[in-house]
Amino acid sequence: MTIRTRGIRNALTALATGTALALAAVPATAAAGTADAPAFLDPADLPPHPSSPWYAGPVTAGRPDPLPICVGDALPSVSVHRAYWTDLDTNALQVTVVERDAQRAADFAALLRKDLAGCAKKLRSQFPDITAAKKYYGKVKVAAGAHVYGIHTTATWGASDVALFSVGRDGRTVTVVKWSQMGSFRDAPVKAFKTTTRTAVGQLS
Repeated sequence: MTIRTRGIRNALTALATGTALALAAVPATAAAGTADAPAFLDPADLPPHPSSPWYAGPVTAGRPDPLPICVGDALPSVSVHRAYWTDLDTNALQVTVVERDAQRAADFAALLRKDLAGCAKKLRSQFPDITAAKKYYGKVKVAAGAHVYGIHTTATWGASDVALFSVGRDGRTVTVVKWSQMGSFRDAPVKAFKTTTRTAVGQLS
């Protein structure tokens, strides 16, 4: 496995132990509960895991590290994020950005959707030992709307990983939610993830 492809795999399916270590090293924690700070998902809001509870790190200012595939490059420094993980291989992430006005937020959400729509093709072109496919799972009716996508990657060394992403907006606030684990599209809890998305976007304002 090359360093480059290992980085893509880690961005998609970071293990719980690695996530916990990364969170312990993050120095800047965003103020929670203030009037201007959108609420973040609680662990119980995520799709239920069959054999593990969900855990959550602090709400943290800045871009997540490592950056999530597909949407990471577009995230600005004013992002605020929270990481989630289970005892096994399933993890999640929420990133929220508050723009100056609703139009800038709408433009940013559109950019993220464009990145997700082209993500599988981009991964295939950048990483020859990665095969990637995309699915669009439709719109979630909440606030200004949210859209759900799936990305499945397989690697020449045998790894198979699936991720669900949603992009939603309420006014000038945009949030991205990512869920991922080892597996394929048939392992993705799309219905439960849409419920998670509805919760995430519904509590932005």
